[in-house]
Amino acid sequence: MPTYTYKCTKCGYRFDQFQHFADDPLELCPNCQKLALRKVYTPVGIVFKGKGFYATDNRSPSGMTGQKTESSESSGAADSGHNGAGDAVKKAVEKATVTESAKAKATSSSGN
Repeated sequence: MPTYTYKCTKCGYRFDQFQHFADDPLELCPNCQKLALRKVYTPVGIVFKGKGFYATDNRSPSGMTGQKTESSESSGAADSGHNGAGDAVKKAVEKATVTESAKAKATSSSGN
C-alpha cells in the first residue's frame, strides 16, 4: 500500500495516510473538519548508475570512475548554483586534451 501525503488548504494541516490504489482520495480534514484536503505530490529522484548510461543521466561524469575532476576538488561549482555535471565533463575533457598534448610534445622533443 502506498503512503500519500495530504495537506488542508484551509488550516494547512499536513499528514501521511496509507491507502490502497483503489481507495478514493481523502477530502475531509481531520484537524478542522473542512472539505479542503489535497494530495501533495513530490518528485521522486532516480539515479542511473553503471555502464551504458550517458554523463547527462547522472550528476557524476560517466566513465570517470577513479579520476578526480576539478569540479569535485573545488566547491565553487556547487556554491554557484550551476549544473556541475556539465562543467565537470568539460573540464575533464580539457584536462585530458592538455595531458595528451603534453605527452605528444614530450615524445617529439625526446625523439629529436
